Amino acid sequence: MDLQKAAQVIQAPLSETLPQLSAVLAEAIPHAAIAELSNCSFAPFKFRGESPSVTITDLAALRSLVPERGTWQGPAHLAGVDVPVVVLVSAVSEPSAMLVLLRADDTPVPLEALTSANALWDVVTAHMEGLRNEAVPATIAVSRAAAAARAVAISDLSDAYGASLSSMLGVLRDRDVDDPTARSRAVDLAVTALVELRARADLDRAQTEERAGDAFERLAESLRRVLRGRDVRLDLGPPGAEEGADRVVPTEVSSTAAAVVRSTVHAMLDDQGSVSRVHIGWKITGAVLRATVRDDGPGTLSCGSLDLRRVPERLGPIGGKVEVDAVPGWGATVVIEVPLGPPETPREDPLTVLGARELEVLGQLARGRRNRDIAGDLHISESTVKFHVAKILEKLGVGSRGEAAALAHEWGAAAR
Repeated sequence: MDLQKAAQVIQAPLSETLPQLSAVLAEAIPHAAIAELSNCSFAPFKFRGESPSVTITDLAALRSLVPERGTWQGPAHLAGVDVPVVVLVSAVSEPSAMLVLLRADDTPVPLEALTSANALWDVVTAHMEGLRNEAVPATIAVSRAAAAARAVAISDLSDAYGASLSSMLGVLRDRDVDDPTARSRAVDLAVTALVELRARADLDRAQTEERAGDAFERLAESLRRVLRGRDVRLDLGPPGAEEGADRVVPTEVSSTAAAVVRSTVHAMLDDQGSVSRVHIGWKITGAVLRATVRDDGPGTLSCGSLDLRRVPERLGPIGGKVEVDAVPGWGATVVIEVPLGPPETPREDPLTVLGARELEVLGQLARGRRNRDIAGDLHISESTVKFHVAKILEKLGVGSRGEAAALAHEWGAAAR
């Protein structure tokens, strides 16, 4: 695999990943179109090429023909016709991400080219899995906005087509209608259409949502790996039925909560003295997923430790919050709250209270710049920067630079 080509793909904006993949793979595997079915929470199905009638349902049906990992080539029934395809199935993501190349001819692709292409797909999916699992703020914000828009579109389509098809069924089932054979065939057609519509909505949900209990088990397994080799006991408080174990939550919510919990555990272990036990609890209360992380350490954990690990910054785009309660000699408790959905009413931009110079300082602060560097870039003294930072924290009603940076990223000040 050409590492420069891999870097070219993963460095591209998320919206350009599939076109970049297509361009990189075109020489070794010529194709007319390319499609992706993955666990990407903001767009599980993507397509680029000359045949827009290929759907997410087509790819879902194809999944049963291909191996769980590796490559496959042969004819596939897509958009009502047989098309020669090459399928790459990632060995990294779970569930396995699938890339389908729709070809103009059925000339076999050499094994060497298939192996190299699949290695590239593994690298790309590993990168995407990292963005998802580590809850990168920009990715979370895009994910939530796109997921909300997609949910509205699916709901509107379901309502419209569902109402139309249900009306058709009502008419066709009317015994006063003549021609029983025609009526029977039309009923079968309408029922099939309804089933297909529901199957597409169910498939989209399966790609972008998961049970809270399953998400907690994924978190627990990742923490076991973190603590392997350390003399630290892990106590788990998984959600039961009353705590929402069977509640279905968006993957960007569960991934953000899991990433923040892992960062908190690292802070507890690395930034304090001796810690011999860590307890993780997880439950859903109303429309909020609440995670609790508690240790038996010296109780010296600070908000600054979580700021350094970008905890407030990760929670900001989806309206989450974190509270730290550390008692010297008794240990620390961190409570993390992540809303399951976007706010019901639009929020006002909190940055409107800042002046022009304060916005400039906040933009620099959001990029991780130190006071000395900010002073140099803005041609002001370091004491003036400190004054501006203090006023920014006061006006925004936050207690740390990290929280201010999270607001800056959420409301676009980092790009100003």
